Amino acid sequence: MPDKPLLHLVFGGEVKDPTGTDFIDTANLDIVGIFPDYQSALRAWRGKAQGSVDSSHTKYVIVHMHRLLDPESDDDGHSH
Repeated sequence: MPDKPLLHLVFGGEVKDPTGTDFIDTANLDIVGIFPDYQSALRAWRGKAQGSVDSSHTKYVIVHMHRLLDPESDDDGHSH
C-alpha cells in the first residue's frame, strides 16, 4: 500500500514582527495552496518568499497539515 500524501499548507501575509508569525490581516492572507509533500511545498514557499523579499513585514510559512490531521505521525507520515 503506497504511503498517503503528507499534506502541507503554504500561506503568507503581513506580520507585526518579521521574526514572528503574528499575522495582521488574517482575512486577507495569501493562501498559496495545499501540497502533497514537503518538497513541493518548499518550492512554492521559496517562490513566494523570494517574491516578497522587498517587504520585510510579509512572511510566508509552511504548515505541516499531516501533523495536525494525525498528531501521532512523524515526518515520514508513519504513526507511532
